[in-house]
Amino acid sequence: MMLLSFEETQELLFRYKITLVEGQIIESPQEGIAFARQKGWPIVLKVDYQELTHRTDLGLVRVGIKNEQELQQAFLDLRHDFDKGRILIQKTAQGVEVICGMKKDPTFGPVLLFGLGGVFVEVLKDVTFGIVPVTKNEAHQMIAKLKGYSLFKGYRGKDPLYAAKVVDLLTHLSDLAQKEERIVEINFNPVFVSETEVAVADAKITI
Repeated sequence: MMLLSFEETQELLFRYKITLVEGQIIESPQEGIAFARQKGWPIVLKVDYQELTHRTDLGLVRVGIKNEQELQQAFLDLRHDFDKGRILIQKTAQGVEVICGMKKDPTFGPVLLFGLGGVFVEVLKDVTFGIVPVTKNEAHQMIAKLKGYSLFKGYRGKDPLYAAKVVDLLTHLSDLAQKEERIVEINFNPVFVSETEVAVADAKITI
């Protein structure tokens, strides 16, 4: 088994109308500065290497980079800490973190997972499941079953999250899982959900 590259993942998700946080592979700090000037600060740097499955745990992600000096230092630090792979730069996404994915069950076939991310998934284990194919109604039920569903309806004066777009994400992921039979596992973590958009910040697709 192997992970798809960033470019392969980007192309596949685009084909299935799944929004990936905008980013690109850079070869130098100067390329990163050009990206940030065009897209805006702050930005995120990550090591892109197909054999890495937990790069955050390994300290191979730098977030909240606010200027050119910080970007240059972060690029050099990542190269020092891990001399393999490439450097990926991305815009900083905002919103509530959720997780979304797919695994192939020997009995049921492709099964989708959806849940709250960050501390919620680690502490509360607030996740739901759906057997592919997942309809829009079933996707909505997956969201509504979460203990933290109140986050989607608005809380403490905040606007409701864009639940309709999360439904789209789940149904598009279901479509992808059904049609791309070579894929054995998908992990979107984190996905950022705000009042206006839903975007996958980190995607690992195993074939």
